[in-house]
Amino acid sequence: MTHTHNLLGEPPATLLPANPEADAELAQGTPAAEVASRHPTVSAAWAALAEDALNRPERQLRDTVEGYAYARTGYHRGLDALRRNGWKGFGPVPWSHEPNRGFLRCVTELARAAEAIGEHEEHARCLQLLRDCDPSLAS
Repeated sequence: MTHTHNLLGEPPATLLPANPEADAELAQGTPAAEVASRHPTVSAAWAALAEDALNRPERQLRDTVEGYAYARTGYHRGLDALRRNGWKGFGPVPWSHEPNRGFLRCVTELARAAEAIGEHEEHARCLQLLRDCDPSLAS
């Protein structure tokens, strides 16, 4: 007997739609700030900005706060997109689905920046959200 739904009541995975134009721009090396300015709802552009800020050599506090702000923006844009696509605040958001990665990268960078500025509760919430979205991201 084959079941086509989760018997435990977990909602189906939320799969965000792709943005081929923004994805192509990022893949071609267009600066993330330009992509974010043209496609402000695309979390992947905000994730790239956050990663750039948080990975700067000899990172300063200003870079950490900048990365936090970029990640927070992409996180909220991602939440908006998830909700528009049926997410109710819980349930799978799998990393294996490429368009979900921008949001998940933002949550990862937000956790990282929150930890760096001593915002321990936010750090823990972000790590829990990552585990809830995709258990393979737990680390």
